[in-house]
Amino acid sequence: MMAAKMQNHSKPSRTPSGFNLSFTAASLRPELARIVAEHYLAVVNWDLARQRILSSNALQCRSPASAIRLEREIRQRLGTLTQDQLLLAAEANAEERAAIAWLAVCKSIQFAFEFASDVLREKLASHDAVLRLSDYEAYFENKSTFHPELARLTTSSKSKVRQVLLRMLAEAGLLTSGTALGAIQRPALSPSVMRAITSDSPHWLAGFLVPDSEIPSR
Repeated sequence: MMAAKMQNHSKPSRTPSGFNLSFTAASLRPELARIVAEHYLAVVNWDLARQRILSSNALQCRSPASAIRLEREIRQRLGTLTQDQLLLAAEANAEERAAIAWLAVCKSIQFAFEFASDVLREKLASHDAVLRLSDYEAYFENKSTFHPELARLTTSSKSKVRQVLLRMLAEAGLLTSGTALGAIQRPALSPSVMRAITSDSPHWLAGFLVPDSEIPSR
């Protein structure tokens, strides 16, 4: 499904004082991102797309409450994408959809983007491709100093945040099975995905573990 004419859609501003931690409602779910993107492109209106998704149970959730929560989380992520990126989310192959779904996470979830760009990228640069629990805990503790909402999380919520983040990294191809929490790898990006990212902002390539020396300047 495609709309004949796209409208400009505003990107939600990022609040520097707080991390968005609602992402535990869904992991990467590129196949569901495709459904949401398709519904949006058909009407070019997020509210109308939401109504259609929920009324038809397009995400195939077991309860209305689950559908509302899941649709909201995916819509908020996709709302940060450009027109070209949304088209890829709806029409590209599975690997490209996963990359765009991860891009949407990077653009909407600062906690996830900074973990990839700061921790995973640094480890690859230092030729240490093993992600350990201590790496994650050090990152979490460091961010908790500046983001009290992290320190206020319960033990179970902290575990859920870690679990969902690691699952998203695996689904995006940044983390594979191995010792400790997994092996870090830089995912391959197709020319279409590279163009969609760099025409928006090359800055986001850091979330795909691209070193600064390979990120073009604007």
